[in-house]
Parts: sequence; structure tokens; C-alpha cells
Amino acid sequence: MSFLGIDTSNYTTSTALMVGDEITQSKRLLPVKSGAVGLRQSDAVFHHTQQLHSLYTELIKNADPSEIEAVGVSSRPRAVEGSYMPCFTVGMNAAGMIADTLKIPLYEFSHQEGHIAAAVYSSGREELFERSFIAFHVSGGTTEAVLVKPNEYGFDTELVAHTLDLNAGQAIDRVGVMLGLDFPCGRELEKLALKYDGDVKVKPTLKGENCCLSGLENLCEKMYKNNSSKEKISCFCLKYIEATLAAMTEALLEKYGKLPLLYAGGVMSNSIIRKSFQNKYGAYFAEPEFSCDNAAGIAYLTSRKFKYGNT
Repeated sequence: MSFLGIDTSNYTTSTALMVGDEITQSKRLLPVKSGAVGLRQSDAVFHHTQQLHSLYTELIKNADPSEIEAVGVSSRPRAVEGSYMPCFTVGMNAAGMIADTLKIPLYEFSHQEGHIAAAVYSSGREELFERSFIAFHVSGGTTEAVLVKPNEYGFDTELVAHTLDLNAGQAIDRVGVMLGLDFPCGRELEKLALKYDGDVKVKPTLKGENCCLSGLENLCEKMYKNNSSKEKISCFCLKYIEATLAAMTEALLEKYGKLPLLYAGGVMSNSIIRKSFQNKYGAYFAEPEFSCDNAAGIAYLTSRKFKYGNT
């Protein structure tokens, strides 16, 4: 018995197969030209179309397709009305054809739900499905916190905080490209930040539980023009995001009580932020290979939904 997951996000083509309790992934970043800070949706659709077949072939080369019981796919960014991005149609079409050919169920989930599920799976905290908790999804396309409540097989989400302008991952990539790093810039920016052993002073901007991050890009640009080192700018950028997310977390804990905290998304694979939040809040994180965009959470949710429907 196995379960297939497909996710075609704005920056990663991803497939995953869950067999028993183990998940195998086959994924690839979309190509971005040097110096660019993203992709147009039309380009993302093209590259997903080019990459998905080879990744699927690699994923199932040692598997028996007849043992796949259900297919899951991310059909939209978030589980809210009107949430849509063209790049997800590539995965939807492929998943539909596979499900029809194999005559098996097709389940749709949001990209955000996949991130949260991947974090639950890789942190080994399946008991979170039995209670409410607060989940942060922080990436290049999203900086949000949701209140998560259990349902029959998984969970429902309610948006409780978000960025009012720039996403955290966008800020990291824009600062990184300014410093001459290749997109996506998170890992290289972290390496530079870890080399800086001085102090940086940051002051996050919040409006209620929501945050503003556009000022971060301007502050880093000012530091760059004033000839601050790349290491100091990188450290300032990540510490600013850390302080912002911490302030949002504190505000939400005050509002909703001491609920468990889970952090997902590419930005939350950063070791600086991860270590700080684990020490401060006892928070749960996705393992690095399950932090960035992936189909693993989709395969996991597919498994849970299928088993619930057949119990």
C-alpha cells in the first residue's frame, strides 16, 4: 500500500511516495537566471511541465504503481476561497491523469496544508493532529500564522496573523541578490551570517499580530551603501526576521494561550532562527529536507484521508 503526492509550487517541482511510515521524495528547484529574484508564473508553468515527468519516473522506478492506493496534489496556495496560482495546474493535471489511469481516488489539498503536514510528520509529532496548535508558514511566497484545529483525518486552518507587505523569504532573496548571492539565497545568507560575531540591533514592526517587513530591505540596502560587510548585513537580515517572528509569536500566545507552536516553510530551515525558537518556546520544526517546498506533506495527508475513508 503506497500513496503518491505531487506539488508544483512557484519554485520547486516535487513528488513523494509514502510506503508504510516512510516517505521518499524526488524534487527539483525551478531554474532562475542569475541576478533574478523570482519567476513569472508562465515560466514556472513551463519548467514544471518540463520537470515533472522525469521526477515522477525517478520516484517510482523501484515501486509498483499497482500498489498506489490514492493520489494527492496541491491545488492552490492556501485553503481559502479565491486562493489560486497557475503553477499548481501542472500538478493537478498530472495527478488527475494518474488517478484516472489507475482508477484510484484523487485528493486535493493546499500547498500550505502540505507544509504543515510535512512538519508534523518529520518532527515526529503526530499527536498534534489530536489538538489545536499554532503553525507558522514562512517562505518566499507566504509569511502567515494559522490556528490549526483537528478534523476527521487531518486539520483545518484559520488565518490569525500575516505580513502586511513583504514576505520573509522575499526579503532574504532580495538582500541576498543585492550581496551577489544566487537565488534562492537562504542557505548562502545563513553561512555569511554565521561568520559575523558582532552585535546587531533590530526593532521589528508589528500592527497587532501582523508584521511589516518592507523596511528590512531598505535598512539592508542602506547598510550596503555604507559599506557594511556582507556578513553583518546577512546577520542583521536574519536577526530582524527572527525578532519579527518572535514578536508575532508572543502576540499570538497572549491572544490564544500557550498552544503548541510549529514552524514550517523554507525560511524556517534556518539554523539561527530554529535554535532560538526551540530554546525559547519548545517549538516544533520540520527537518530541513521537509522544510522547503515538497510533496511529502501531500503524500502524508493522502495516506491519512484514504485510511480514514476506508476505516
